[in-house]
Amino acid sequence: MNQLYVALEGMKSWVSGCRFGLALARETEKWKNRLRKEAEVMDPGIDGILVTVGLCIIALLLCVVMKDSLSTFIQTIVSSMQTKATGILTGPTP
Repeated sequence: MNQLYVALEGMKSWVSGCRFGLALARETEKWKNRLRKEAEVMDPGIDGILVTVGLCIIALLLCVVMKDSLSTFIQTIVSSMQTKATGILTGPTP
């Protein structure tokens, strides 16, 4: 947003030397004020909070509904990681 302000200020100073400089400078100032007002109006960020809460609820539901299959899945992952780690630590077989 600051880059827009700088660009508008540069335009204002450039056109102030032109024949229509005063009118264009006023118009530039109007646009600058309009941009500032629109930039100040922001949402409080409720969308991000709702998405986060929704994802947490979905994760909790998945944990409750799929408790048995989730524990089996985690055990399978852990055992395969242990096997792979053992293979890495022992090195290649001659």
